[in-house]
Amino acid sequence: MYKCRECGYTSLRWLGKCPKCGSWDSFEEEKERGRKTKKSKDIKLQYLSEISARDTERVSTGVSEFDRVVGGGVVAGSLILVSGEPGIGKSTLLLTISGMLSRVKKVLYISGEESVSQIRLRAERIGVLEDKILILSETDIFAILSCIQDEKPDIVIIDSVQAVNSPDGDGIPGSVSLVREVTSKITEVAKRLDITVFLVGHITKSGNIAGPKTLEHMVDTVLFMEGDRTHSFRLLRSKKNRFGSTNEVGIFDMDEKGLKEVKNPSEYLISGKQENSTGSIVIPTMEGTRTIMIEAQALVIPTRFSYPQRVAQGFSERRLDLLVAVIQKRLNMDMSGYDIFCNIAGGMSVLEPSIDLGVILSILSSLLDKPIPDDLCAVGEVGLSGEVRGVPYISSRIQEARRMGFKQVLTPDDALDQDIDIKVLKVRNISQAKDICRL
Repeated sequence: MYKCRECGYTSLRWLGKCPKCGSWDSFEEEKERGRKTKKSKDIKLQYLSEISARDTERVSTGVSEFDRVVGGGVVAGSLILVSGEPGIGKSTLLLTISGMLSRVKKVLYISGEESVSQIRLRAERIGVLEDKILILSETDIFAILSCIQDEKPDIVIIDSVQAVNSPDGDGIPGSVSLVREVTSKITEVAKRLDITVFLVGHITKSGNIAGPKTLEHMVDTVLFMEGDRTHSFRLLRSKKNRFGSTNEVGIFDMDEKGLKEVKNPSEYLISGKQENSTGSIVIPTMEGTRTIMIEAQALVIPTRFSYPQRVAQGFSERRLDLLVAVIQKRLNMDMSGYDIFCNIAGGMSVLEPSIDLGVILSILSSLLDKPIPDDLCAVGEVGLSGEVRGVPYISSRIQEARRMGFKQVLTPDDALDQDIDIKVLKVRNISQAKDICRL
């Protein structure tokens, strides 16, 4: 059997290009091995009502933003997969967590990509040298498992799972079959000895976790670190969590001394906003269960090309195309002769459509060269008819806007009245919002 090392697609013959993910020269031969099955008399069945439930004991890592994402702390015997782009800060984060945990737990840090001296240099930079962390530079899975069973640590960190090799396995390190085999062996030891294991996983050029998709199914928690490498802002999201919610997000700031927790992300992201500037507006967005104020910027200039440019950083360019079409149709404004550049300041990436109204207002502000009042923010999804639609957690958004000192907030017409020290301006469509902002 042949398997694609990028997505795990199987074929009975070798293929030059994977029909599923489009990768070239990614098929590797894999031999299927027979397995012994248990006899029915060896299988013990239980009724669900007879099984006693016990509370899951968690251990705090000492990094509150990380604990928030995983549900309050790590669970003994769990496997946590941490992934992200190269250089985004995965190893730095885990070494920081190692230092905090080593004060109360026995920690073993295994690196298959760096030497022990390289790890020490990073430890000096982020300030964890005084902590008692066991370090091992090894890629052989049997040597790693032997060390784990001999030392019996409470916490094991393996950086990275794609670098680990098995002498009796099929394929090269990082291949589909080998990653699955290595992870399976690590899982068996972790569950048997009740050890918490952190695995670092690489991603492909398409942004997916490298290796078979079953890798994500085999672990208990999948965390993804994201951010613009040209900015210091980092987000830690949970894509899967068997012991907690996947709605939380951790926020960090990367500097020369490692990752620092951001306690007030709203102030961090809008602190650089210039007063009385055109093409700029603040929007209250939701990341997990917390509200974050972000700054949306727009620059509209006459185009020099036959086809105008539409560039968006921090949100979807297709969403920008849609919003520009709504402006042109519902406000009767010809946008075909302008290049439009939009940006979410601070390297933030926003997926929710609640930024629609703010992006449209920032575009109009830049186009007409009229500033939006500095004490006003806006939130709302915009439909194809130009209507402003409701968004979830509107009360939390308004409360955060008031906390950050804003006096006015544009909201959808169905927003609840707020008895707080902020003026809630309800709008039904983008035309009303344009008039309120005097654009």
